[in-house]
Amino acid sequence: MLCVRYLLPFALPAALLGFAAPGHTQSIIDEWPSVQAPPAPELTSVTVDPKTTALLMLDFLKQNCGSTPRCVATLPKAQKLLAAARAKNMTIIYSLFPGPVISDTLPEVAPKGTEPVVTSFFNKFLNTDLEKILQDKGIKTVILMGAASDGAILYTGTEAFFRHYQTIIAVDAIAGKSAYVDQFSVYQFTVAPVMAGKVILTRTDMIKF
Repeated sequence: MLCVRYLLPFALPAALLGFAAPGHTQSIIDEWPSVQAPPAPELTSVTVDPKTTALLMLDFLKQNCGSTPRCVATLPKAQKLLAAARAKNMTIIYSLFPGPVISDTLPEVAPKGTEPVVTSFFNKFLNTDLEKILQDKGIKTVILMGAASDGAILYTGTEAFFRHYQTIIAVDAIAGKSAYVDQFSVYQFTVAPVMAGKVILTRTDMIKF
């Protein structure tokens, strides 16, 4: 009964729409050539507490980032934020996907020996001790950088949000194979149910400690 009451307000408009335009319904296949990109999301300046914030360096590897010009172009920005985070003794955590080893990390953003590493596919919480590392260090906020925007960034960022971490995406330090992939991935954080508007989108130079 609860489900029926919940759905009733939507039933009449849906029925009217269906009645008003029989045979005119289009699918994305029909609309694809005319789809317009949404406005760019607003980027927000943010100040974080280094003691309770972790910087997640996701898959900055020669096997993916090193072969993608868009990702290589993010390295100076990622390198600068990484240096600033280290200067504040912030928790830095690296990730790999299965296959590569930590020495495959691009030298511009290579880890130090004491910085933990987790290995998983897109969602870096899956079958790793990432959650334990964050909890043991009292982390409440995570900043994500790396590759790929539609892989580790999208899936780990979403998981971090639903595990109740304040999630920050450094948009100028993430990359996929194309501008469309990057735009699509960032857009998800602005519109996805529950998560929309609650993930902070920013630039590396807008993050303060």
